[in-house]
Amino acid sequence: MTAHQPKTALVTGANRGMGLEIARQLAGHGIHVLLTGRDHEAVVEAARSLGAEGLDVEPLVLDVTSTESIRAAAEDVTLRHGSLDILVNNAAIRIEEYGKKPSEQPLRQWRETFDTNLFGVVETTIAFLPLIRRSPAGRVVNVSSLLGSLTRHSDTTSYTYSDTFKSLPAYSASKSGVNSWTAHLAYELRDTPIKVNAVHPGYTKTDMNEGEGDLEIPVGASTSVRMALLDQDGPTGSYVHMDEVVPW
Repeated sequence: MTAHQPKTALVTGANRGMGLEIARQLAGHGIHVLLTGRDHEAVVEAARSLGAEGLDVEPLVLDVTSTESIRAAAEDVTLRHGSLDILVNNAAIRIEEYGKKPSEQPLRQWRETFDTNLFGVVETTIAFLPLIRRSPAGRVVNVSSLLGSLTRHSDTTSYTYSDTFKSLPAYSASKSGVNSWTAHLAYELRDTPIKVNAVHPGYTKTDMNEGEGDLEIPVGASTSVRMALLDQDGPTGSYVHMDEVVPW
């Protein structure tokens, strides 16, 4: 009889902040977590810190803006593990300056933002999808944002309807793109055991928000973890925060 093999999860942008906490919580559920980021030393140190807590984590360099890095990571996971049960697309950037009008944000920031927040998600998912198909119950979690909701952006009672968040047009549009990718991929995989969902973590106190927010990082990470651990009756193609469905 062979020993039971734990599930394997890969979390992008996991060497700090939200990604690190998602990795911590998944490992706390007995999952072997591939903790990834683009900086080798930072990834190794983050994995070491979680390992010191008795958690089963493994460092892996993965830069979601580099085709070569993505391919190398996928090949490494194929050789070491042969399959992947959970992919959490968490890596993202916010480089726009608060306070500027949407038309004042330079185009180079749009390109850089989309390279990480949308194209990085799509390319990473496509690279690892063959491994996820080998899982009996694959899960893809795309970390989005309330700023990806066009409905909320048009709601005058929402906190997104403000000078602060209207100064982030590229970030917001990139997350709307992530939501669209989620819906399309979930449709493609609708007749498989794989579930694909987008999550809004909540306005969380991370470095991306310069420490501002309503939620502590462990709470912000919890929706991603819950969607990563969905059973066979869970939703696919959804956009959620906690137990609430977020309008597209």
